[in-house]
Amino acid sequence: MFYESYDVVVIGGGHAGCEAALAASRMGCRALLLNLNVDNTALMPCNPSIGGPAKGHLVREVSALGGEQARAADASTLMIRWLNTSKGVAVQALRAQCDVRAYAAHYMRALQTQPGLDVHQDEAAELLLEGSKTAGVRTRHGSIYRTQAVVLCSGVYGGGVAHVGDAAFPSGPMGQTPANALFESLPALGLRVGRMRTDTTPRLNLDTIDLSQARRQCSEELPLAFDIWGEKRVHNTGFACYFSHTTPETHAIVAANIHRSPLFRGEIHTLGPRYCPSIEDKFIKFPDRDTHPIVFEPLAGANGNTREVYVQNFSTGLPYDVQVKLVRSLPGCAAAKIIKPGYAIEYMYLPPDQLSPSLENKEIKGFFCAGQVNGTSGYEEAAAQGLLAGINAALAARGEESVVLGRAEGYLGVLADDLTAKNTDEPYRMLTSRCEYRLLLRHDNADLRLSPIGRRVGLIGDARWEELQRRWERSNAEIARLRASRLAPSDEVNGLLSEAGAEPISEHTSLTTMLRRRGVTYKLISSLSPPPSPLDEDEVFHAEAELRYEGYIKKERRAAARMADMDSVLIPEGFDYEKVKGLLTESRQKLSRFRPRSLGQALRVSGVTPADAQLLAVVLKA
Repeated sequence: MFYESYDVVVIGGGHAGCEAALAASRMGCRALLLNLNVDNTALMPCNPSIGGPAKGHLVREVSALGGEQARAADASTLMIRWLNTSKGVAVQALRAQCDVRAYAAHYMRALQTQPGLDVHQDEAAELLLEGSKTAGVRTRHGSIYRTQAVVLCSGVYGGGVAHVGDAAFPSGPMGQTPANALFESLPALGLRVGRMRTDTTPRLNLDTIDLSQARRQCSEELPLAFDIWGEKRVHNTGFACYFSHTTPETHAIVAANIHRSPLFRGEIHTLGPRYCPSIEDKFIKFPDRDTHPIVFEPLAGANGNTREVYVQNFSTGLPYDVQVKLVRSLPGCAAAKIIKPGYAIEYMYLPPDQLSPSLENKEIKGFFCAGQVNGTSGYEEAAAQGLLAGINAALAARGEESVVLGRAEGYLGVLADDLTAKNTDEPYRMLTSRCEYRLLLRHDNADLRLSPIGRRVGLIGDARWEELQRRWERSNAEIARLRASRLAPSDEVNGLLSEAGAEPISEHTSLTTMLRRRGVTYKLISSLSPPPSPLDEDEVFHAEAELRYEGYIKKERRAAARMADMDSVLIPEGFDYEKVKGLLTESRQKLSRFRPRSLGQALRVSGVTPADAQLLAVVLKA
């Protein structure tokens, strides 16, 4: 039997597993990444895009902490755009269409060239313990890897079953081999296991679609990048996505065949993604609508090595013959060919209320979980969790305290807190509406919020840290200049203000006051009062946001500080809620199940009333 020892073992080579393995090894640990099929590392089995509202914020936070996903996205970007530009700065985010194979290749290079990291193809079959502490992993090949920490990132492979009409068969995503052995062994360790479902769309041959009947959208003519340290580029390659819609014929086909859907025949009992329903779900939930928007998203550019097209908003588990009819009912698809059929897939997950906010299991020390195994959906949610779990696995192996992010520190903090304090019984998707302090958690200030943590744990080197400090100095100097400077009224000044649709000034006015006026932008201010040296786009975005929304930002910071005070009141491990007289039965049961780490997190547990939280506060402070 083969034996070897590592500080950290990561199970699964998807987005979460890649980030976890890279983080642990970059922090100086000897790490092993076990993957069922190394060739499918960083597979994008769903849409070929990265980012969007909330999701783009997560990608930026991964970058700020020293992770890799933003670089992988930048290395494979075919087109990129700002979203929500007509809304406030809090919800504006980048979204990129990626070449799926270039994206995976970037991760593969990063993994295989990373010192201290081994990548090996094998299936983890059993988690080995010594008492209540992680001790190692046994594989299908019979190897045993001793370790101090394990990060489970199994995606939808665990117990995967795919459904296409009445055909159901064991499968991972996109027809890959499922992984069953490990999940079959986990209940014996006292872990609760559940099942979820997700769906995907048919993949079409690009050359069989008449795209003239769809609306073409290309990349913005702006230099953009996800990575904080990345080189911003204009992606004017001619690549495009194509916006279209379903037709009344599409819906007539669904109506005639809804009885053949495994979901509506009762063969699937698991919950699917609420925010990405299948075409069958839409037919049932929106009976008054006879069309729905779809998007044709090619998986590669004109010179790429695939002609596959992903059909956004068109997932289905209907039989293949019905899928052919559905596809050919779409505008421009009368002769379209399906390369890969759509399917619904059920898989095993570990309810995340078993985890602490560090993503470590509450009962098994050194056992961390990240990604879809925690009940989440999305590449971005997976990568962010993988990075946090990898950081904390490395810290656990070194005997150091875990990193726990607050809800006012990052979308990743909101994600971890929601999962561990509220649980989820359906695939969790990150949304800006989930974040109560989103004006504090903007795209432009991710580095200010999180890079000091990345620096402290060893994921940000000297050169990048020095570059950040120079940026912060330039931004702070410009903010101070705008606060201190005043503009005198003149015909030239008022003429420019009128051209911008802003009110003229009649007296000396501070630049910050002007910046808060309707129609006034930093670009206009800098033309009226040029800075000593020009700022780059990110520095401009940050300075303008900080000053324009200063009052609202201060209000959110005060609210966040109040919650931080409650989060600082820690609940002792093993605290007996049965001894707290006066707690409602539901609150006592929920608190005993979730075992929150602080008073603030206790208040966020679903079912716990403010009165019960106040009673608990009195007991804890006593």
